[in-house]
Amino acid sequence: MKKMLIALTSHGQLGNTGRSTGFYLPEAAHPYHVFVSAGYSVDFVSPQGGTPPMDGVNREDPIQAAFLDDATAMAKVRATLRPDQVQADEYEAIFYAGGHGVMWDFPQNERLAKLAAQIYEEDGVVAAVCHGPAGLVNIRLSDGRYLVAGKTVSTFTNEEEAAVGLTKVVPFLLETALAARGATITKAANFQAHVAVSERLVTGQNPASATGVAEAVVAVLAQRAVVA
Repeated sequence: MKKMLIALTSHGQLGNTGRSTGFYLPEAAHPYHVFVSAGYSVDFVSPQGGTPPMDGVNREDPIQAAFLDDATAMAKVRATLRPDQVQADEYEAIFYAGGHGVMWDFPQNERLAKLAAQIYEEDGVVAAVCHGPAGLVNIRLSDGRYLVAGKTVSTFTNEEEAAVGLTKVVPFLLETALAARGATITKAANFQAHVAVSERLVTGQNPASATGVAEAVVAVLAQRAVVA
């Protein structure tokens, strides 16, 4: 069976605010729904493995509720793989889910970055939504270039970070960091769905973009299969 990998944060503290954070549930549940509906098996990875902290739960969203009630999905979420337990060649794509926690542990995780680089260089897709592109900041390809260099990227914007009042809390501004790596940032109005497809890199601006990013991943992989 074709397989996808969804990356979740292991970090549960929102800086020095005393508030909790984690992966943002709809940014995992909605892509999971898209991938499974398209015939993919989905595994989960996190920097530390095990059970990641979860944020943004809303059972009034039927897709989130179905995900939370899916014994298979939740068993995998509660026992996420560590990056060193993952074989890159088993996966068609890696999808970095967001949530503010990723800002603290995705960029520094070299194993996760190498995993994504290998998937990309084996003709797979790398995707991320909202704060998930924090995982893209330090990915280098085998020629030494940053993955995002020269590509069009959508991410949680500086304006959106200001709107949620966390500009001074996050360790860096994601839009600024990606631009510094050579990405061309494309954006919509605050909290409006926006997806960018640049070769086999698929990114989205915010939670409203999660389904669109996943659908674009499936479409890119389908097109790759046709070309092959």
